[in-house]
Amino acid sequence: MTTQIDEETPLLHENNGNKPPTPVPWIQFSLVLFLQLAEPLTSQVIYPFAPQLIRDVGITKGNESQVGYYVGLMQSLFFVTQAITVLHWSRISDRVGRKPVILIGLFGLSLSMFCFGLSRTFWGLVLSRSLSGALNGNIGVIKSMIADLTDSTNISKAYAYMPIVWCTGGTIGPMIGGLLARPADRFPRLFGNNEFLKKYPYFLPCAIPATFSVIAWVVTFLFLKETVTSPTPIRKFLGVKKPTVEVTCQRLEIPEDGSPTAQPRDAPSEGKPLPLRALLTRRVIVAAGNYASLSLVDISFRAIQPVFLSTPIHNGGLGLPPSTIGKLLSIYGVLNGVFQVFFFARIIDRWGSKRVFFGGIASGIPAFTLFPVINYLARHQGYSTAVWIAVGFQIVVSIVLTFCYGAVFIFIANSSPNRASLGATNGLSQMSVSVMRAIGPAAANSLFSISMAKGYLGGYLVYYVLVFIVCCSLVIASMLPRL
Repeated sequence: MTTQIDEETPLLHENNGNKPPTPVPWIQFSLVLFLQLAEPLTSQVIYPFAPQLIRDVGITKGNESQVGYYVGLMQSLFFVTQAITVLHWSRISDRVGRKPVILIGLFGLSLSMFCFGLSRTFWGLVLSRSLSGALNGNIGVIKSMIADLTDSTNISKAYAYMPIVWCTGGTIGPMIGGLLARPADRFPRLFGNNEFLKKYPYFLPCAIPATFSVIAWVVTFLFLKETVTSPTPIRKFLGVKKPTVEVTCQRLEIPEDGSPTAQPRDAPSEGKPLPLRALLTRRVIVAAGNYASLSLVDISFRAIQPVFLSTPIHNGGLGLPPSTIGKLLSIYGVLNGVFQVFFFARIIDRWGSKRVFFGGIASGIPAFTLFPVINYLARHQGYSTAVWIAVGFQIVVSIVLTFCYGAVFIFIANSSPNRASLGATNGLSQMSVSVMRAIGPAAANSLFSISMAKGYLGGYLVYYVLVFIVCCSLVIASMLPRL
């Protein structure tokens, strides 16, 4: 009996419950998680000192109100260049293999961070961040490699560990940036006589994640195994080496009547990457659209949360000092890591990817609604027990939102027409996400400022808009197939 395979055929199939879970290849999987740590380290390390760095380069000419604008512009350009290039890197990984592209990405991360630490002008900073986004396509390629290493019985367990890497980098990175920025001023006994660090006061915190990327490059080169079957040699892919004449044999299918028929060479197969147009199936578009809508909801919440917590109570916030805000964000990071490791795979197995994703998106409604509730309680009760209960409940609800990432990664892997096109499918999805991340924080924070300044709907217009976006995301989520 001949099995029909087309672009609508899912790559991964639902475990029927009878097949025992395949063991995760922990050695290779651990190496992938290790090298992935370079991403959040390099992206998060600059957050603590970015505003002061913008002031130091003089682009604002002393206008404090412009600092946030230039910080946002510098960050957005990273996602803009990533959106332009990430699909190309992912498609290349389908052909030449994941490992060469990951090596190029780690090299790009290291080079861009060293350049960032040596930059003394705003345009030097912009060029460094743009270089990081353009050269680094690892965020999509690593997801493809994880899908290569797993199957439908263990993919949810593997994806549960990805947020832990980002939580770890998101915790360590800011600590490095906040502690080691301007070391000659902070530690005069150690670095007070170092003229290089006086001239480049932000080089040291940038050099640490850059050096980690170099170490990750060496580990990848020596120990990481390629997961793409029969990758094209790089010299042949670049056209440096003339292709050799190959003898191809058509695969024979034996129908029930016993007469052999040849399998057409143009039919989609597990070993042949499909052209981009062939990837634009309903399954891929729906999965990528849900990933993009999730990213918009999540990054809007993450962008507004610290601004809300630091804004004075009479202006619509909670008026907390940076130290308290840091503790709250650290509590979120620890709880998120614990929940992802111990509960995500079990929840996926029990409720299914679609229900988990739909419920996670729906949690955005109470997450955004709690902002005005917390402010209302603080206005009338001060820092009462009720306020801290509401803050704690909001943190827990936001953890439910992060469950969507592991769920949507499963949908993206399942939507790929074949494993040979897995990288391109991830790249297409990541491109849409990069666009959302380029516009999301600036749009959300701008709307937050306008709502507070103009007093629209009592200063709470931003939350009405974001809840509406969540409702739209729920409509998109309803289009997902039931896995």
